Amino acid sequence: MANPIIYQDHAVDVLAQVATYVRTGQRFVLITSVDIKGGSARDVGSLAVVSDKGEMTGYMSNGCIDQDILFQALDCLRSGTARLLRYGDGSPFHDLTLPCGGALSVWIDPTPDKTALVAAYDALLGRKPAHLTFHPKSETVQAFPAAIKMAYQPKVALTLAGRGAVFRATAKVAHAIGFDVTCFSPDTHDLVAVTAYCKDAPTHVTSQQSIIKLDLDETSGFLTLFHDHDWEPAFLVAALATPAGFIGALGSQKTQAARLAHLADLGISDRDQQRIRGPIGLVPSLRNANLIAVSALAEIAQAFAYNQQVVVD
Repeated sequence: MANPIIYQDHAVDVLAQVATYVRTGQRFVLITSVDIKGGSARDVGSLAVVSDKGEMTGYMSNGCIDQDILFQALDCLRSGTARLLRYGDGSPFHDLTLPCGGALSVWIDPTPDKTALVAAYDALLGRKPAHLTFHPKSETVQAFPAAIKMAYQPKVALTLAGRGAVFRATAKVAHAIGFDVTCFSPDTHDLVAVTAYCKDAPTHVTSQQSIIKLDLDETSGFLTLFHDHDWEPAFLVAALATPAGFIGALGSQKTQAARLAHLADLGISDRDQQRIRGPIGLVPSLRNANLIAVSALAEIAQAFAYNQQVVVD
């Protein structure tokens, strides 16, 4: 029977498991993708961790080689020796192929720098970039630099202000794809409906005057999801006062034009108006709340795709 694999994409989720193992004293092996040739299901710098109980969090492929990597990790843990392995083109494992036709090198380390890993987790949890350095070496695999430095970005944080079906659907789908979700609404029933999808308790807004400040950074997205647009100006003005990487609003092209004209009357500059994407979504004129959510979130994913890549120094 195959060992269990918990598929986690983002480094902060893998490092959360690492931090738990460090705190509890459980032994583990860290796996890092250090080189890719050709196609691959994962980026260079992707992380996974295997506990001494054989549980793997994170992944290196779309199921092609992960069970072998897990097996190799447990063997490294028993021997206490790290190893650099190559899969795919040029690999000694001829029975383990990568359907994408590329090659993947992974560094399997049973004695990683625990202090550095926990520090990286804390940084990402605090929405700061994190940096890790790896020292892969092998007598059988191609030579690597003495040190490979990788920079990780925090998860995309998405703040939603709205009410109704699209608001609820967007919170649900955003949570499902791994965004950190924060919600504001004047409707208490909507807040109850989205609570399970929010990182922290959602906020009930009772007046536009109470909307003063939003905590958004460069890897944050913000959407207004109202059909009654009276709530929008205060939220958009607050969002524009931040360095948010994406700001968007629900509505038609006619609604967007009226929205920008109203913001201009409030003194919002042309440059700031251009930051507001609208109508949001890669697919126009949808009439289904779930599909509108998927369309809008696809546009946000597109905007942040580069920011989420691991940077190799």
